[in-house]
Amino acid sequence: MAYDERTEELAKRAAGGDRAALEALLRVIEPDVLRHCSRFLPCRQDAEEACQDALMQVARNINRFEGRSRFTTWLHVVVANSARSTYRSLKRRSMEQAGELPDQRPDPHRTSVIAGSRVDILDAMEDLERRKPDLIEALVLRDVSQLEYTEIATQLNLPLGTVKSRIHEARKQVRQSLGDGYN
Repeated sequence: MAYDERTEELAKRAAGGDRAALEALLRVIEPDVLRHCSRFLPCRQDAEEACQDALMQVARNINRFEGRSRFTTWLHVVVANSARSTYRSLKRRSMEQAGELPDQRPDPHRTSVIAGSRVDILDAMEDLERRKPDLIEALVLRDVSQLEYTEIATQLNLPLGTVKSRIHEARKQVRQSLGDGYN
C-alpha cells in the first residue's frame, strides 16, 4: 500500500474530524485494502468481507491515528487484524454449520494448492497468536504487509533489535507449525 502525500493529508484531516476527507480517504484506499485482504483470504467473497470490515474500522477509529507514523503503516495493522478476524469468524461459522467434528469434513487444505497453502499458513499464524501473541503483529507487518523493519519498530514502539528478534522467532514458530512440507 503505497500512497502519496495527498492520502496522508486526507488521513490527517479525517483524523481531525473532517467527514468529507474521511469519505475521500475510504474511496482512495478501498482497492488496495481489498487486494491486501486477498493475500490473507483465498476466497474473493471472504476478502471482500474483510475489506468492508477494515474500511469500517478505519472509519470508526480514524481519530486514533495520531500521525506519529505514516497512515499506511497504521492502515496495515487495521487491515491485517481485520483479515485475521474474518478468517477466525469464517472458520468458527464453518464449524457451527457443519455440525460435525473437524476430522469428518473434507480437508480444506486439499481443495487447491494455492488456497490450501494460505489456509495452512493462516492456521499456523492463528496458533502462534494464541501461544505467543507478542510475536504475531511484527510477523504480519513484515511478511504480509511488507513493511520495513524501521517502520515496524516505529509502529509497535519497540527497539529495532526487538522487532528483528520477534520476527525471527515468529518465522521459526510458524515453520514448526507447518511441518516438513514447507521449506
